[in-house]
Amino acid sequence: MKTQVKALVVGGGAVGTSIAYHLAKAGWDDVMLIERDELTSGSTWHAAGLLPLFNMSYATTHIHQYSVEFYKQLEAETGLNAGFAVVGNLRMAQTQERMDEYMLYASTAETCGVSYEWLTPDQIKERWPLIRTEDLKGAIYHNTDGYINPADVTQAMAKGARQRGVMIERKWQADAFHWNGTHWEVTLSKMVEKGGNLVPSDEQIVITAEHVVTASGNHAQRTAKMLGIKMPAIPVEHQFIVMDQDPELVKFRAEGGVEHPVIRDADAQSYVREERGGWILGVYEKNAPAVFEHGVPDSFRADLFPLALDRIEEQYMAMIHRIPSCEESGLKDDFNGPICYTPDGNPLVGPAPGLHNMWLAEGFSFGITAAGGTGYYLAQMMVEGEAEIDMASLDPKRYSSNWMTTEFAARKNEECYDHVYILHHPDEERPACRPLRTAPAYERQKARGAQFGFVNGWERPNYYGPLDAADNFDHDARSFRRGGWWQHAVDEAKAIREGVGLIDATAFSKHVVKGPGATAFLDWFTCNKLPKIGRINLTYALTAHGTTRTEYTIVRNGENNYYLVSAGAWTEYDADYLRKAAESKMDDFGYIEIQDVTSQWGVFAIAGPKSRDVLKAVINDADPETALTNKRFPWLSAKQIELGMCPVNAIRVAYTGELGWELHHPIEMQNYLFDLLEKAGEPHGMQLVGARAQNWLRQEKSYRAFGNELGRDATPAEADLPRFIDLEKEFHGKEAMVEKGIRSKACTLLIDGPSDADPWGREVLYTEDGTRVGRLTSGGYSVAFETSIGMGYVKPELAVEGTKLKVKMQDKLWDAVVTCDSPYDPKNETIRKDG
Repeated sequence: MKTQVKALVVGGGAVGTSIAYHLAKAGWDDVMLIERDELTSGSTWHAAGLLPLFNMSYATTHIHQYSVEFYKQLEAETGLNAGFAVVGNLRMAQTQERMDEYMLYASTAETCGVSYEWLTPDQIKERWPLIRTEDLKGAIYHNTDGYINPADVTQAMAKGARQRGVMIERKWQADAFHWNGTHWEVTLSKMVEKGGNLVPSDEQIVITAEHVVTASGNHAQRTAKMLGIKMPAIPVEHQFIVMDQDPELVKFRAEGGVEHPVIRDADAQSYVREERGGWILGVYEKNAPAVFEHGVPDSFRADLFPLALDRIEEQYMAMIHRIPSCEESGLKDDFNGPICYTPDGNPLVGPAPGLHNMWLAEGFSFGITAAGGTGYYLAQMMVEGEAEIDMASLDPKRYSSNWMTTEFAARKNEECYDHVYILHHPDEERPACRPLRTAPAYERQKARGAQFGFVNGWERPNYYGPLDAADNFDHDARSFRRGGWWQHAVDEAKAIREGVGLIDATAFSKHVVKGPGATAFLDWFTCNKLPKIGRINLTYALTAHGTTRTEYTIVRNGENNYYLVSAGAWTEYDADYLRKAAESKMDDFGYIEIQDVTSQWGVFAIAGPKSRDVLKAVINDADPETALTNKRFPWLSAKQIELGMCPVNAIRVAYTGELGWELHHPIEMQNYLFDLLEKAGEPHGMQLVGARAQNWLRQEKSYRAFGNELGRDATPAEADLPRFIDLEKEFHGKEAMVEKGIRSKACTLLIDGPSDADPWGREVLYTEDGTRVGRLTSGGYSVAFETSIGMGYVKPELAVEGTKLKVKMQDKLWDAVVTCDSPYDPKNETIRKDG
């Protein structure tokens, strides 16, 4: 057995074998995969093998699409039949709201080139007469996917990997990981049978690997403990049952009827597919428990849990309603096995936090569907340094070790499981494990009607609604159109445009970078000029491929002392990249100290034409009338001021594009400052404002948002941000950015859409002649222009003011026109207003 390799893959399920295969295919000729038992002995062996393309995530849709196409060509390469039955996937809707969900998904699918077909209830009945359809609104149908045999496709990928030189070693368990400064030393133990259990023997070897990938499935918590990290990948029980033959189904097939597609009755929380003249019913029911929170016992191998039929009775009866002919079919077999989940249902794919050359591929609730694409895109990240699509939404660091715990992961994973078929509204807010992280002003904001969103564990006000229950207002009434919150967000946005509003931005990520090497490092690390002392600048950290890794507002407090503000959802994601980059350049630039101070500083953003008047009433200054003028406090500058008794690091900038300041304050003084500002704002009609209105306002200014317009699949130049790129200096990723040129370009669009809906930022864009040319990355409503607004990427020649396009919403094409950059106040006169 070889003891020194380029890459070691830990885990022999579908995901692990795909990664090993694709690493070899990408050119690495020294790859080893180890499996503690037999290939497919984890969740792979009892997976139902479905391949649903349906997914609201842009990255995950690409991953699933690749898998479906990849599996179809495996037999030609390996000679092994992967058992792919391309029968299609029929996703039915019992309500118009469910159809609204499908229409939003369909527009997203088109951005990735995923084909689909709409079917009416009559068309469903005509094709598949055993399905009851009179209570359906319709369905979306994918004819390109279906189901596959999990064991067969895994073995086919394993054979393909071996053919490409991958070494696959079974009955070896990883028991320790040690980074020696250049390589990983992985201690392996030979596994042996003992009393029916699989346990490590005294036989051990150490494998030295430049890279390690963990795809340990249900054993993810054990892996996390060995690595000294946290990851919210914990299994949940998943049940499906296999029924005896249905005589009507047998007759239908004998008379020439084609095999039914995978039938998904989302409103009944279940899926059904044919199995040898009978049916398989799989469910996503409530109260399915998380298991193995602290590790998988040695006694559990390719085992199952007792069936809990009482939990799935409702779904079973719904199946009989949908396929009446199955009522007399008996139960042939049953499965209740562990399937790994994460709190948002997306896997953890990418570099492990704080570790070098350690890659995670964990938490796959749809592992068979995602395995092929995960191997492909993760291999790109490892071999080439970056994937061709932005994988940030799957990055393991989206759950920070500062607040993510075992209890949180277990309870949120249970919620995610029973939400698989819940309507996934874009304004969805799931309640489990909340509130968790709250800023001091949380209770005050709640008392004033705040409805909160979940951002990196923080509770952040989305909008402020009515307090009186007599208003008959349902804060949980979500929608794929304009929800009940919409008018409140409109009023909040108008308050900032016309008067003054106060936004809680405490969730912003905040880091201090200082030390003798700080200036040289940040000059290399970011693409814009560094600000002078007391000034600020917007800048970007790039990947080695020249794409956007992170957006920062940099405040320079001293010669080698900087305060960096970035997106609230990405604290550990930003911190990890910042620290690893600084560590790599210490020898070049000198000592660099990095501190995550996110939880030390609260942030209120005050904005609007009257914001200066509010602050003048509370600023402690010898001359309050001039303290906030352009002469003493110019735009894009930072000053330490006192508001009443609260010391504040004030930054004259506003994400809303209005006159305003960010007020960074000691978090323990937040309630004092909140009360002070609220009282001072009363004479000026100051309104509390949530994140949804702020998101609309920033689109009116064409302010790009990280995770939307800014990401690892586009450069800052493609985001059309030349004013923030200093090509006169050398910076990380510069050469790659220049070489890429402009493949697509960001722009802002005003949209003449439906009267009851706005885009969400997931929609496909077409030219007037029907050619697909791009996609939206943000969407919403503009109070300034009284129409829908969006931002997105199109072919460069179309990102020109006046270009007429079409946007797909509710399965219709609506007129859109490319507008100028910053359509609201393009000269920035409002934000620079003196007083």
